[in-house]
Amino acid sequence: MSAARLKDSGRRMTGFLLVGAGLLGLCLQAAPLAFPAQNLPYEDIAEKIRTSGLRAEHAYDLLKKLTGQGPRLTGSAEAAGAVELTRRMMAEMGLETWLEGVTVQHWVRGVEEAVILIPGTEKNPGLGISALGWSIPTPDSAITAPVLEIRSFDELQKAGPEAKGKIIFFNHAMDRTFSDTFRAYGEAAAYRARGAAEASKCGAAAVIVRSLTLRVDAFPHTGMVQYDPRFPRIPAAAIATADADRLSALLAKEKRVEIRLRLGCQTLPDVLSANVVGQIRGTDLPDEIILLGGHLDSWDLGTGAHDDGAGCVQAMEALRLIADLGLRPKRTIRAVLFMNEEFGSSGGRDYARAARRKSEKHLAAMESDRGGFLPVGFGVGGTSAILDRLKKWEDLLRPSGILWFGPGGGGADVSPLAAQGAVTMSFIPDSQKYFDYHHSALDIVEAVHPRELELGAIVLAVMAYVLAQEGI
Repeated sequence: MSAARLKDSGRRMTGFLLVGAGLLGLCLQAAPLAFPAQNLPYEDIAEKIRTSGLRAEHAYDLLKKLTGQGPRLTGSAEAAGAVELTRRMMAEMGLETWLEGVTVQHWVRGVEEAVILIPGTEKNPGLGISALGWSIPTPDSAITAPVLEIRSFDELQKAGPEAKGKIIFFNHAMDRTFSDTFRAYGEAAAYRARGAAEASKCGAAAVIVRSLTLRVDAFPHTGMVQYDPRFPRIPAAAIATADADRLSALLAKEKRVEIRLRLGCQTLPDVLSANVVGQIRGTDLPDEIILLGGHLDSWDLGTGAHDDGAGCVQAMEALRLIADLGLRPKRTIRAVLFMNEEFGSSGGRDYARAARRKSEKHLAAMESDRGGFLPVGFGVGGTSAILDRLKKWEDLLRPSGILWFGPGGGGADVSPLAAQGAVTMSFIPDSQKYFDYHHSALDIVEAVHPRELELGAIVLAVMAYVLAQEGI
């Protein structure tokens, strides 16, 4: 049977109306897959998957179709279209597919403008900015206030009353000396996430935050802001790194610099969306699940090619490679395209607590959410004994780029499954260029290399098939 069409609510511009509560999460049953019997060594199976994938680089074709929907901000028409598109794509692969409902937030950006004002001059240069997710709009259309440059929360505390009524400019750069770019990101992201709340405590009028990238360019990188309910919410925006440097240099020369800031963002009523699920049912232990996942939603400045279109198409392509080679896994191998990772990860939480999970046991849940770059490793959650058991499969993956298995697996969407006993794993590609594109207008399909993307799908396919056969 077919899944119910998701209708536009009209009142919200987009969203999902899954007609009839009984249809929510119903399975779209594809025709049975015809698998030829085979008992090849895992080394031969891994090689067949690798050569098949590299010959066609099919993951990139999938990514072009997905990003062709446009940005997939939660609650948007494009996100709704991506749900139906990916469900149809997996059904066309011969997979068993269905949707599982998820309630998502619906924030939209509007007009965005920041202009530098220097008393006594007629120069009014503009700044490249982008509202942060959950930001409120500027009151009375726009605000004009002096700028106070701050480089740390300690410095903000010392500023004290000086911050009142100001636009706080958090000019805290990612640390370029960290080889692990995710470590650099995690340290600097505190200013994007908590900057507005900390500035509001001091009576600030708004915040602008240096974009989280190691590049100096003209593209702002957006992301979430977290407000403190004890203090007023204030407008929050990211500023491009090149403009952050320009503004900092100007503040060093001029006694008083003001910014006229205009943000038209809005928070609309919640919308019903869905996680998209496709699977190859196991022959012997169908209720034991090996999960591959990525998040279907994206930010709206680019088309979410690396974050996380890559992870979604890698999960789909991994299942396609397994199915097309006629492999019959003992356990179920499932791809889940989670909705709403960027605005609170409700897709991952709702998936883990869905009623149908009570009859399932997830052995492993692998998440790909670090871009479509060259594979280098796997992070593994759980005990050292589990890590040791998984490390024995490293040699199968070396021809596709994997160099190591290490501790520290999981991700926002698969982490809730750990409480149910699943071993959570993170697929780790090379991260050096990831934050060049992350959450910006540069995150488009042309920024993804087809061969590197396909190698990620190959690694996931091999790992998923072996675990489906051997367990953990």
